[in-house]
Amino acid sequence: MPHSSDRPIGVFDSGIGGLTVASALRKRVPGEEIIYLGDTARVPYGTKSERAVNLYALECALFLLNRGVKLIVVACNTASAVALPRLREVLRVPLIDVVEPGVNAALKASKGRKIGIIGTPSTIGSGAYQYRLKELAPDADISGKSCPLLVPLAEEGRLSGPVVKLVLEDYLGSFIRRRVDTLILGCTHYPLFKPVIADVMGSETVLVDSAQAVAEEVEDVLLRLTLLKTHGQGSMKCYVTDVPRQFNRLGRLFFGEGLGRSRRISVG
Repeated sequence: MPHSSDRPIGVFDSGIGGLTVASALRKRVPGEEIIYLGDTARVPYGTKSERAVNLYALECALFLLNRGVKLIVVACNTASAVALPRLREVLRVPLIDVVEPGVNAALKASKGRKIGIIGTPSTIGSGAYQYRLKELAPDADISGKSCPLLVPLAEEGRLSGPVVKLVLEDYLGSFIRRRVDTLILGCTHYPLFKPVIADVMGSETVLVDSAQAVAEEVEDVLLRLTLLKTHGQGSMKCYVTDVPRQFNRLGRLFFGEGLGRSRRISVG
């Protein structure tokens, strides 16, 4: 049996967006082996029912557990917002979500306590970001907006151009009118739209992408549990639940070079 610290880290997302988190992990904990699961057959989670999201998230987590992971990163904002209580109830492995690190990063960045959140309908509807922000900063002015078209656009590689700008101008108009000073990108797909979002929002708005904060938390948890692998060079294995052609084609936009090929599997 391998030493506990030599076991891999598991990361799952509804599709390809969680590779932004995997990329941050690769830089922060370079010795770790990462097993990534993209549930591309059922993307997006953000328009699914709470029951469906709970089921999908549990099936993804169990797939990773069956591969011996020592920690799981729920790199999907919808699953983090909706399914985390159920996952914590069922699983006996450290779980890192993307909501809490994003909230902490936003509060640290915001000067005027006017914070906006964009996410999938399920993420915004759950109120997970809004409730946690209000708990930590009761005086903050919090507003959220669901942006259901952005995940399909990202999964198709449509990251800029007139159509994307028009969609974002429509989604972000209310935040501009409210003069938010900080905008949480509450979906792991959204960092790929950062240049367009920054152009629409203007330079005075801080954009918060939780991937870096998640990677820092993973390192802290592994150190605390003496599970951090400090020797050797890590690797990355990718699995998807649908034909991997699109994932392989677009994956480098999210992860960078060195991604490798993905393998199709079934969950559930």
